[in-house]
Amino acid sequence: MATQVRQVIRHQPPDWFTQLYSQSTNAENQRSASHQVRQESRFLRNETDSQTKWDQYSNDVRLADRVDHIRKWKEILERTLGQLDQEISDLSEAKEETENALEAMNLPTDVAVECLTIREGRRNIDLVQDDPEHQLHKEVEVIEGIKKALQQRISDSFEQLCLLQEARQQIQADLQDKHTAMSIDIDQYNLSERSPNISFKPNPLRVPKGSTTPQQWEDFSRYNKERADAEMKSSNRLREQIHHTLHQTSNDLEAQKQATEYAYRKRIHEFERAKNELEWQKKNTEDEITELENDIRGIEEAIRNKIRPTKKAETRLENRTYRPNVELCRDAAQYGLVDEVKQLYASKHALEEKLKQAQHALDGLYKNLHRLNDDIALKTQSLRLDNQCMDIRQKLASPAKTQIENNLTLTGIERMKSAILA
Repeated sequence: MATQVRQVIRHQPPDWFTQLYSQSTNAENQRSASHQVRQESRFLRNETDSQTKWDQYSNDVRLADRVDHIRKWKEILERTLGQLDQEISDLSEAKEETENALEAMNLPTDVAVECLTIREGRRNIDLVQDDPEHQLHKEVEVIEGIKKALQQRISDSFEQLCLLQEARQQIQADLQDKHTAMSIDIDQYNLSERSPNISFKPNPLRVPKGSTTPQQWEDFSRYNKERADAEMKSSNRLREQIHHTLHQTSNDLEAQKQATEYAYRKRIHEFERAKNELEWQKKNTEDEITELENDIRGIEEAIRNKIRPTKKAETRLENRTYRPNVELCRDAAQYGLVDEVKQLYASKHALEEKLKQAQHALDGLYKNLHRLNDDIALKTQSLRLDNQCMDIRQKLASPAKTQIENNLTLTGIERMKSAILA
């Protein structure tokens, strides 16, 4: 059986040594490279671990600082919000007090107009433009001025309340945003590597639209606070003006009320004095009429008493004309009887003239008495109208204070309250 020898390549010993050396060298080089890679990877791993830990620590500190910063501004804004709420409450109370004062002006207006209307009931000479009427018109002007001033304060208060509410809404919106931001940052601060709600996010490095710088963020909150402070200062000044206006208008109204009532009292005194004077004149006139009527009756009686003596004297003269012849003598008796008749005629004529004068004087006294009665009636009506006005003006009198209110006034608590409100 024949055998076939396979042809193989045979190498030389140098080639064998060369290959052996090459493999040994390559193994050394590979191990050296591997060792270098291992050392570099360990260094890189340590470096990245340290960098990651320090980055996490730094960001935790930054988040904590940010939360503290937000919390500080949140506390400032909350304090400002509380001050705004208190200022809104105080200004609303001042506005309500002003509205009540404006509504209270209806009573003095009605009283003044009613007094003017009542005084239109005066008649004839008593319908004069006296001091009470002048003071009443002035009181109406004062009340109208007070109404305008109070209405202006109410309008200013309404506008200021709108500004305060607007500032409050901005503060409240800023606070809500800071609550949300602080809650988010606290949640991020509390996150750990083992938290269940962490995951990869798409495009985490994007800059959200509407992002602001820290300076813009702080300027926005500072602007809101400064605006709120400015509005509160304006509101405080307005409340001071409101309380000053309330006190000033109250003093003006009280001063005008006292002036009007003084004019009324003076006029009533004048009416009473005039009425008393007229009544005294009426009494004297009535007494004079009584005396004059008695004198007239006496004059008439005197005239009647001259009838019989005249008849007697005329009869004597007539009868003596029948003396016969020479006996028809104009003797002393004749002259005496003639003088008697003439004297009786003169006396009667004088008495008749005096009777006419007395009757004329009596007619004048009756006319004057009628005028006095009419004037007394006018003065009585005018006095009644003014007294009625004074009774009506009692509605303007301040209500009596209770013992508690007196104590508050005496201890100064009421003034302190006004000062605090202002």
